[in-house]
Amino acid sequence: MSEDLVAEIEALETKLAEAKSAITARFIGQERVVDLTLAALLCGGHALLIGLPGLGKTRLVDTLSTVMGLDGKRVQFTPDLMPADILGSEVLETGSDGSRSFKFIEGPIFCQLMMADEINRASPRTQSALLQAMQEKQVTVGGETKVLDAPFHVLATQNPLEQEGTYPLPEAQLDRFIVRINVPYPDRDTEKDILLATTGAAEGEAHAVFSGPELIAAQNLLRRMPVGDSVVEMILDLVRAFRPGEPGVSQRVKDTVAWGPGPRAAQALMLTVRARALLRGQLAPSPDDVIDMARPVLGHRMALTFSARARGDDLGLLIDEVCDSMMRSRAA
Repeated sequence: MSEDLVAEIEALETKLAEAKSAITARFIGQERVVDLTLAALLCGGHALLIGLPGLGKTRLVDTLSTVMGLDGKRVQFTPDLMPADILGSEVLETGSDGSRSFKFIEGPIFCQLMMADEINRASPRTQSALLQAMQEKQVTVGGETKVLDAPFHVLATQNPLEQEGTYPLPEAQLDRFIVRINVPYPDRDTEKDILLATTGAAEGEAHAVFSGPELIAAQNLLRRMPVGDSVVEMILDLVRAFRPGEPGVSQRVKDTVAWGPGPRAAQALMLTVRARALLRGQLAPSPDDVIDMARPVLGHRMALTFSARARGDDLGLLIDEVCDSMMRSRAA
């Protein structure tokens, strides 16, 4: 690794530490959630935040838009939301000379950081309106393709499917999220800190640490970060270990997984392990980074078989089992 690249990585790590500190000053005590969200932005991807209402998901996204210096917009997803409410629409406009022409009115998706709040309360038709934007960073309206601003990220919040008025996200859309982040309840001490920080006369204000161009530069630098052959092989082994049709896959996986992660999952894991290394002040990712990112990257890219669902099996626990087995075999 060249000295210039080392210096660039170290400078970015310092800036990321400042950004993380600014975020956690307002989003208190959830460092794991903050790390995964920042990792998604560094990878140029989108993140799905899952948790019950009132856990601060909206506050986190609002703080991120300020700290990362991005133009952020929020859309509240509801059952009657239409695709045009997100993408925009063409309206017939009459000029001063009486001539008529169609004018495109941009929707809220024309921003740099879009918060899709309670995304699974909208109908599948509306959810699918985001697919092209999330994958291609452009939208097609009225037969014309319009490029979105760069960088472009979607941070979506989702309520648990057991709640009233929710629709499951289609598999194709879930695969567009580079990570799925579970937002848990805070512990008692953290909740006390939240109470003291948010119910007084004044709250802490977030400040910009990055700008849009600086975030793009960070994303480009992340892709130049070296990854050792052992880490690359581990990523391939891990992703392929969850495909039931692959030779050598364990019987436990064959009995539990209906379909496994595809090549996009391996790409996501390759990027996120680099992001985790950056956030931890490392110059290159290690096998520990692969293990740590396995659940948030792979968990939403697989499905349980009918019998596994009936048994109450959990994909997260299966991922942990396979990771533990892989680490034991490598240590032997």
